[in-house]
Amino acid sequence: MACGFKSYKLSNQLRKLPKVPDKARSCWTSCGLYICKQTTQTALFTIKPFSLVSSPTSKYDKLIASIRAFMSLTNSHRNKKKGEMELQLKHFSHEHALIFKEEPSHESDEYACCSGCGKVASGPSFSCMECRFYLHKKCAEVPSEIKHPFHRDRNHNFKLLSSPPYEGTSLCCFCDKLCKNFVYQCSCGLSLHLDCASFSHKIAEKKFEEVDHIAHIDPLISSTEISNEELKNAKCYGCWKPLLDSAYFSLDCGFCLHRKCAELPLEINHSLHQPRSRLFYFHSSKLFLQFDGTSLRCQICRKTPRGLVYRCLDCKFVLHIECAEIPIKINLPYHRRHSFILQFNSEKFPCQNCQETPKPFAYCCSSCKLAIHVECISPPPVIEDESHQHPFNLFWKQLPFFCDACGTPGTCISYICLTCGLTVHKKCISLPRVINLPRHKHPINHINFLGEDGLKKKRCRICDGKVNTDYGVYYCSSCNYICHVICAIEDYKSYIFDESKEIVEQSLGSIISVIKESKVGNNVIATEIRHFSHQHNLVLSDDIEDDKRCDGCILFISAPYYHCSQCDFFLHKSCAEVPRKMKLWFHIHQRPLTLISDFIFVCGVCNYECSGFAYKCELCKSYICLRCALVSSDHASEGHKHRLVFYENKSARCNACGERSMVPYWCSDCNFALHDKCLKLPHIARHKCDEHPLKLTYHEDNDYAQHHYCDICEKRRNSKNWFYSCTICDSSAHTDCVLQEYPFIKPGTTYKEGDHSHQPLVIVRKVYHYPDCHICCKPCQDLALECAETGCNYIVHWKCINNSSSV
Repeated sequence: MACGFKSYKLSNQLRKLPKVPDKARSCWTSCGLYICKQTTQTALFTIKPFSLVSSPTSKYDKLIASIRAFMSLTNSHRNKKKGEMELQLKHFSHEHALIFKEEPSHESDEYACCSGCGKVASGPSFSCMECRFYLHKKCAEVPSEIKHPFHRDRNHNFKLLSSPPYEGTSLCCFCDKLCKNFVYQCSCGLSLHLDCASFSHKIAEKKFEEVDHIAHIDPLISSTEISNEELKNAKCYGCWKPLLDSAYFSLDCGFCLHRKCAELPLEINHSLHQPRSRLFYFHSSKLFLQFDGTSLRCQICRKTPRGLVYRCLDCKFVLHIECAEIPIKINLPYHRRHSFILQFNSEKFPCQNCQETPKPFAYCCSSCKLAIHVECISPPPVIEDESHQHPFNLFWKQLPFFCDACGTPGTCISYICLTCGLTVHKKCISLPRVINLPRHKHPINHINFLGEDGLKKKRCRICDGKVNTDYGVYYCSSCNYICHVICAIEDYKSYIFDESKEIVEQSLGSIISVIKESKVGNNVIATEIRHFSHQHNLVLSDDIEDDKRCDGCILFISAPYYHCSQCDFFLHKSCAEVPRKMKLWFHIHQRPLTLISDFIFVCGVCNYECSGFAYKCELCKSYICLRCALVSSDHASEGHKHRLVFYENKSARCNACGERSMVPYWCSDCNFALHDKCLKLPHIARHKCDEHPLKLTYHEDNDYAQHHYCDICEKRRNSKNWFYSCTICDSSAHTDCVLQEYPFIKPGTTYKEGDHSHQPLVIVRKVYHYPDCHICCKPCQDLALECAETGCNYIVHWKCINNSSSV
């Protein structure tokens, strides 16, 4: 490693010496010589970084010896008289000249630290007393740029910086500790402490003679340092395994490193890494020992490595150093006919131990189509888990079985409870006894088998598949809710749960203030309330008003409901009593969502624009309308006699619209299916084609073909599909034709639109007179915004406002 001084000029005392060739002058820097340019009071030499130089030749030995003698004489007398010269250094990391001292004098700074390595400044050092800046001589001499054997990427050199480029986030790629002082930085983001760079460089070049002074400790023989708590928790910088696992360097060196990791070969050939084609003639088959700077996963264990890895410089092939050492061929006691070969699992055989998703590389028997993960080849002989009262013992024989815990088949490794007679997969030993699924209101319990004959024909409430109750299931005895073990576990894992203990449902007092009450039978009913969403008191009523909509769900009003006597504000009693915070069973974030009002939003479930109440998720910033929020996973529909159950991936033809696709709501007894959108169709709707309310109709009583036409679009409709009809006028229409594009934005709602001088505007739906839109100049036949100011004729399509605001 080169030193840090390049160009010097001879002092007046040296100018009488013979002319020194440039080659010899460069050699002096390797010998640690300081040659000064004399000034009036001090001697100043300039330090500049340079590349590695050769050792001095014997031709100039006498000259070098005389210069060293002169330097020794100069150093011993430089401080005897005022005005005599002293050695100074101009270093790139500091604005002032630094003065050399054999021992720094920092009495006022008892714990002054070197700005290069961060250690206490001692020994030969440079310092600026004005700024309390200290720099060890060895830190001042480090080269400005190095090429490290553990980082062989092309054109990737480490450059010396006086501070990390990203303060607080730069971690050393060797010791994984924070970089605070001088740092070697590569353009790819790798950082190295000065000491880590020096030590790891010696290890990489196998210069063990330079670290022989460091003691080697075998934890199996010596226990002198094992009482140290820090040592017990220490990890090797090479493999990041516990330091006490094998012989290691003494901690006196300041580094945690196993002796075996220091002796690893710098390059290897591995059978799993081969060039795939002759086209890749430049692709080396060698893997090189490198710092992990790519965050690529190990090809065998699929974990992201730490420390040193074996990596191909031409592709993304990476191996842990311990994975690189595992055998290619093994024999296992449960499969004695063939050996298992470590290879690419191209046919994606499942692991015979953990049953998990196949990994790219595994031990495989291609003849028998078997595979086992590397980490699964040595399963524990006995497993004890708190979910079961007895231990499970390993059974190596290759016999097919059905797991008593989950009900799925197994072919190889199993565990047996000798007391209970249970045979299970390894992963099923730790199944949770109780699971709280968001889709079900009660906790469901894991049971290894159900004895009731009446439950043997039950179907899974998650996938609708048959459930064999002779094996393990998750079951709720309160409501006979049953599901497959695998379905319950996968459904539970699909949610993100909130670990905070925030109250999920608040009392009604948080959103309602009761003004008046009355007793009806044994019940006390609030007849007048103040709701958080409205400024006036609301009065309970049972009188139906056909044209009024609820400001919560935006559906037409039905009894009982609250209304405001001063303005056009209505709330169903059920909508007024929804909690201010609530978890929604179908939402991925299982945390309390907050109820909001006075806001027009797009529902994240039905995708309609809505002006009513919404539950807002602060994590994903989504809004869910009240209609969607109040639908349960086990829902009743007036269009079918049985309750419909939510299924995640059910494909069928919807009985409401006739389209075949994924239909989440299903009755397995009748093969009756509904889309989520069709399940939530309003029971009552209004359209200008009829003066009466239109009622959702589920079947056609009239078999006359000429009757099956939509009175709005005048196209034929399918008599088997749901439609809206008026029994008074004998009219009928498609559901989409009646609801149109904005069925859940309430007319009369105010909205602020920035370009108009009169604010706010009122949402209207014109019936007979269609003025032209001020933006597109087309008639406003659909939802529009109108100015309520007398004499102002400003009106715009709602769609035009949305399009202009999104640009």
